[in-house]
Amino acid sequence: MLLGAQLRRLREARGVTREGAGWEIRSSESKISRMELGRVGFKERDVADLLSLYGVTDAEEREAMLKLARDANSPGWWHRYGDVLPSWFQSYLGLEAAAALIRSYEVQFVPGLLQTREYARAVVLLGHRSADTEEIERRVCLRMRRQELLRRPQPPQLWVVVDEAALRRPIGGAEVMRGQLTALIEATRSPHVRLQIIPFDAGGHAAAGGAFTILRFGDQDLPDIVYIEQLTSALYLDKREDLDYYAAAMERLCVEAEPPERTRELLARLRDELYPQ
Repeated sequence: MLLGAQLRRLREARGVTREGAGWEIRSSESKISRMELGRVGFKERDVADLLSLYGVTDAEEREAMLKLARDANSPGWWHRYGDVLPSWFQSYLGLEAAAALIRSYEVQFVPGLLQTREYARAVVLLGHRSADTEEIERRVCLRMRRQELLRRPQPPQLWVVVDEAALRRPIGGAEVMRGQLTALIEATRSPHVRLQIIPFDAGGHAAAGGAFTILRFGDQDLPDIVYIEQLTSALYLDKREDLDYYAAAMERLCVEAEPPERTRELLARLRDELYPQ
């Protein structure tokens, strides 16, 4: 997506049409459109030819763009989990890894990026009761591997709103839930994690339709993506009217939720009331 956005910017600055760019790489206007939207793989030769067409002659700038092309074609770490990973979720993992800001609303479970190993195992078992032990562990390891992005030198900002119902639902039993709520308390101490809770007494709220995630990227040319997961598929929304609707819903959720400075107190109270030692 990043490489495609930069190629589009260079093409437009040069006044080249998509049709003309397609002809240059022995392809079509639609191929250029898909490249610029990040929806197709890149051949290094095609990128080099486009850079020449767009007048990019500086050796360092060309190499930086060609490196992006090579990186874009490199399989992500999650490909090694292809046997337990649906194709529609692989796209999300790539977007999540590239995001600068991840905003999420959860109503049923603790967000995957903040789950403990024991809680994650209990969630996996809910949907894969017939799977053998090895498959369960691979699914749990995949979820734990996702969380490494929060430990990167420059991690994304994670802003999560969680319905109180998700914290009261005893996934895995009392001991697992106590450990999970304790882990959430610790997570809020991180400067790049913000967690808010919507209490029951808030009544109905803006996201009655269910959980969703908004991904924002560092490059201003890249649109936000709304991700909505279903049982056997997922929706990826990037149309402006959809983005505006979900962004407004997220803002209302943050207003209706308890402020972030109260989160640790609320988590500790729920933990000690519901899952005492």
